[in-house]
Amino acid sequence: MITDVAGVTVGHYTDTEGVTGCTVILFPPETAGAYVLAGAAPGTRETDMLGPQTIENVVHAIVLSGGSAYGLACADGVASVLEERGIGFEFGGMRVPLVPAAVIFDLPIGDSKARPRPEHGRAAVLAASTHVDEGSVGAGTGATCAKWAGPEGRMKGGLGTASARVPGTDAVVGAIVVCNAVGDVLDERGQVIAGSRSPREVPAPELAGPSTVLTCVATNAILDKGRAVHVARMASAGVARAVRPAFTFFDGDIIFCAATQQVDCEPNQVGEVAAEVVAEALRRGVRAAKGMGGVPGLAD
Repeated sequence: MITDVAGVTVGHYTDTEGVTGCTVILFPPETAGAYVLAGAAPGTRETDMLGPQTIENVVHAIVLSGGSAYGLACADGVASVLEERGIGFEFGGMRVPLVPAAVIFDLPIGDSKARPRPEHGRAAVLAASTHVDEGSVGAGTGATCAKWAGPEGRMKGGLGTASARVPGTDAVVGAIVVCNAVGDVLDERGQVIAGSRSPREVPAPELAGPSTVLTCVATNAILDKGRAVHVARMASAGVARAVRPAFTFFDGDIIFCAATQQVDCEPNQVGEVAAEVVAEALRRGVRAAKGMGGVPGLAD
């Protein structure tokens, strides 16, 4: 799990009736954050502060959520809990938690009026632990995939996590992935495991904007923000290995990277392992996903 990286915890809020939810990843002090945007239709909050042009290196939490742009509101609840705990960027005698967030478009499944709100973000933080449930939970509750030929053929997506050690080192790389892709999901041999059930052979033209793969990579390696950006870019290869097609004009794919600054490790090695665990986490989430809202899942 991503929580095999020491100090990282994860909490979910899951709404099985509305078929949506959110997931928060919490980091230890002095964790450096970065991100890469790989898709063309993102829904995000506070990602600019993760860019190499900003003065602040630390990230306190990352939020992944359903609810489209409405779901970004749940990050307010996350920030409120961190503020109460005295966690945040010190500025003007106050502490302001730095909580970037990204969302998937899951409104067409379940209740379109059900969106994660600040109280749900609070609930996710309070539920955070080193155990991470997978499948149709948290931000993966309303995730679907294989929509390229039309929504009638979609399959259930989900949330998964994985980790691995960088060979010959003490560095650990973990990932948590929410698969809400337009494309089909492929196994380790390149065979489709969650594909469109539609008879169409060409992409449906009306699907602009409803899909995203959200990824958060965490590592105990020592990385500055610039190197963390490149590790995130290398990690995006894991999405491309497991989704076909990936990074389309219909996707808002984003890859976060958080480095807890504990272990020296060559950054290219970290990025190589990151791509592997991202692909594994994505597949695990889809394989563990139970059907919801009339959409079948592989775990049914």
